[in-house]
Amino acid sequence: MKRRDFLGHVAAGSAVVTMPGFLTGCGVQPATTAADPTPVNPFMSWFGVDQAVVARVMSELTANGADAADLYFQHTRNNFLQLEDGIVSSAYSGIEQGVGLRVVIGDQTGYAFTEDLTLPSMLAAARTASAIASRGPAIAPQSYDPMAAGTLYSTTVPWSDVGIDRKLPLLKYVEAQARAMDPAVDRVSVYWNDADERVMIATLDGRLVTDHRPMTRVTVTVNAKKGDEVQSGYSNIAAREDIDWYTEERLKTMVREAVDRTMILFDARRPPAGEMPVILASGASGILLHEAIGHGMEADFNRKGTSIYSDMVGKKVAEPFVTVVDKATIPNERGALNYDDEGNAAGATTLVENGILRSYLHDEISAKQYGLAPTGSGRRESYRFAPMPRMSCTFMEAGPHTKDEIIEAVDRGIICETYTNGQVQIGAGDYTFYVKNGWLVEGGKVTAPIKDVNIIGNGPESLKRITMVADDARLDTGGWTCGKNGQRVPVSQGIPTVLVSSMTVGGENAG
Repeated sequence: MKRRDFLGHVAAGSAVVTMPGFLTGCGVQPATTAADPTPVNPFMSWFGVDQAVVARVMSELTANGADAADLYFQHTRNNFLQLEDGIVSSAYSGIEQGVGLRVVIGDQTGYAFTEDLTLPSMLAAARTASAIASRGPAIAPQSYDPMAAGTLYSTTVPWSDVGIDRKLPLLKYVEAQARAMDPAVDRVSVYWNDADERVMIATLDGRLVTDHRPMTRVTVTVNAKKGDEVQSGYSNIAAREDIDWYTEERLKTMVREAVDRTMILFDARRPPAGEMPVILASGASGILLHEAIGHGMEADFNRKGTSIYSDMVGKKVAEPFVTVVDKATIPNERGALNYDDEGNAAGATTLVENGILRSYLHDEISAKQYGLAPTGSGRRESYRFAPMPRMSCTFMEAGPHTKDEIIEAVDRGIICETYTNGQVQIGAGDYTFYVKNGWLVEGGKVTAPIKDVNIIGNGPESLKRITMVADDARLDTGGWTCGKNGQRVPVSQGIPTVLVSSMTVGGENAG
């Protein structure tokens, strides 16, 4: 199919998109109906990549030998909108399409990719990837066993079939709500992303996995002005959902959070500097768990001996009330996955159980070297990259304390609530995070809002210094994206209210 014809084919929708009641009066038609539904498997339906083609390419890929091999087909349609002060300042759509071909022999990996899904192009890429090997051919399957479709996320109407006329009223509603919440709000920007991603994975052991992965995110940033002082804040929400997920209540809650975070900064100040107890607020503080601790538990860092946890399995790394889990099977979460990007069923991996390090996150390469089964943690940014161990939805489970008990236990310290920039040295776990919003705690009471705070520490040490964990565990609904070795993947993260007995706080007395 010619690219021009293909793009026209994709643009056709398949179902009815109705406008939510709270958006009536926005000047758009209530529904759009179109024909030509998006196929379940676009690679077979649009490009003729059937099992015979897959078998031919796999045979070429493994012609010089293989311990493992896979083909990773991907088709993703992305859409972006930006609304600034009532005007659409940016809008674009893009299609990412291709296949990545990987062959593994021992510690060596051969990898190649192509955007062209014709048989000659795929065979040429297969020969490039297979050049690392020089032994007899592996026995490639001639037929494949299709795996059952996952049920963690589904869309009534795929994002590829939802037009801008259905999205723009939502952005305008968010802007109007932000301006109505406080007269000091001076500027509002709203950002929209959605993606309709479909993958097909064929493996050397004969599995054939298909997965339809929707994604959406809305971000609102608010600037407020009082006299000559200007403050800004933001909030966002994201999920593997469809357009019906954007309810009036959900959007208002997001906007209220952004406005509240902004307005409190007019009364906030920098806290005293120095070593002190730090309370990590539930939800968004999961970024510290993810960055400063979670990455150190990915098996590739431990296999190479660069992680401080590389010889700690079975040993105590935290207090008995600390349990950390990576769970990809939470329905509709941003980090959720039916299957990982190696075709393995995604699941739940307990990393720390009652203070004891139990497991790392494994892809197939690391699992084989450790003599274990994969944990369904092999992930990649796109068909252009080989997979590696990555987190999905990482969180600390609820503990035995309450939030009030934790605050009452602190004589002089701070609460960290929202975060912007951060840096982490993954091997050692040293980190610095910039706290946008927080609170001062004095004499066991919350006394004042704070802002512009740096917290500095070491992930493994901070894990050891967790002395209290509350019963209010929750995942943050924000649109978190994790970067590692040049690859970015969507993730979720969360934490209960946690007390770390000591961190370095860079406040107003910092030199």
